[in-house]
Amino acid sequence: MKVFHLSDLHIGLKLINRDLSEDQRYVFAQIASYAREEKPDAILIAGDIYDKAVPGAEAMELFDDFLGDLKAASPDSEIMIVSGNHDSAPRVNMYRGLLGKNRVHMIGNPPATKEENIEKMTLTDEYGPVNFYLLPFIRPTMAKGILGTDENGLNFSYDETIKRLIAREEIDTTERNVIVSHQFYLEDGKDPAKAERMDNEILTVGNIDRVGSSALEAFDYGALGHIHKPMTVGRDTLRYCGTPLACSVSEEGQEKGVVVAELRQKGDIRIRNLPLVPLRKILTVRGTLEEVTKLSCADYVRVVLSAEETGENSDTMDRLRNAFPNLLKVEREEKRLESSGRSECPEIKKDPYELCCDFLGETDEETKELLREIVNSVREEYR
Repeated sequence: MKVFHLSDLHIGLKLINRDLSEDQRYVFAQIASYAREEKPDAILIAGDIYDKAVPGAEAMELFDDFLGDLKAASPDSEIMIVSGNHDSAPRVNMYRGLLGKNRVHMIGNPPATKEENIEKMTLTDEYGPVNFYLLPFIRPTMAKGILGTDENGLNFSYDETIKRLIAREEIDTTERNVIVSHQFYLEDGKDPAKAERMDNEILTVGNIDRVGSSALEAFDYGALGHIHKPMTVGRDTLRYCGTPLACSVSEEGQEKGVVVAELRQKGDIRIRNLPLVPLRKILTVRGTLEEVTKLSCADYVRVVLSAEETGENSDTMDRLRNAFPNLLKVEREEKRLESSGRSECPEIKKDPYELCCDFLGETDEETKELLREIVNSVREEYR
């Protein structure tokens, strides 16, 4: 069973001030070309189809074209898609019956009642069945109708919510099982604060959305979405494929690709990567104005001018825009104080949640949980 693993398309995204639709079409064409060559049995997209819950017409058209190209390239592939935290679950869930007849399965809503389970699809090859469990992004509040609350009347944590939802499933571990999920999974025991996250990812207060990788123990392969950098979670077969195209300056230099997982007999999974080449790279150039303008290119460029450089003026910006037609932003290196090595204007950063706690003083755990939910909701709404 050959599987393509994709996630975090973020169609409709702007890179600071640059529209990426042309860049996304360029990369999607490469993915369709790979599908034509490889003819995967399943193409998995693990959430964040769009960058916004209500995407624009152009973004929807681009996704429609991408799906059409995939189906034309590999008509017999089953395309399985779950919604991410950037998507509108009800919108992703629309037209499921019609799309399913064409082997496109878009699962927007996670289970919400005790009668509902995680969506499951089964494909068969010469080694037997492969069960695909399709779990869209879910918050603890969304599973309250199934799981209830803890002994204190509070919502379960993200970790406990996912573990309890999976525990409800009758998973035959003698068969091959795959989960497609959009959550923040992390190896058990690893400090979430030390996990590398990209600028475009929404971070929760205290990393409360963390889910331990032991929740996925029953699955032979985890096709995960949410983290933009390709990485594994505890074992090689639980992995984030990352974004197919850099979504932020922090992804500069990352090698993007399509993860191909070949599931042979139980316990035998071969994984490889098909590289994706961007239309334009993300680059940072540093130095004086004279130095950086000699590095003229059409890539997406962040310019960092030397601290000794004189103040910006219209001529400076004109020269930079002429050298870099896809200029993202211009920054200046901090000037250090010779005696201490400190910057002249040190920046003080504090999390909004911590500022609120400082203001309120001592509070009970119920108040803190409510405050965390409010701050996280505001962050997502702002995003």
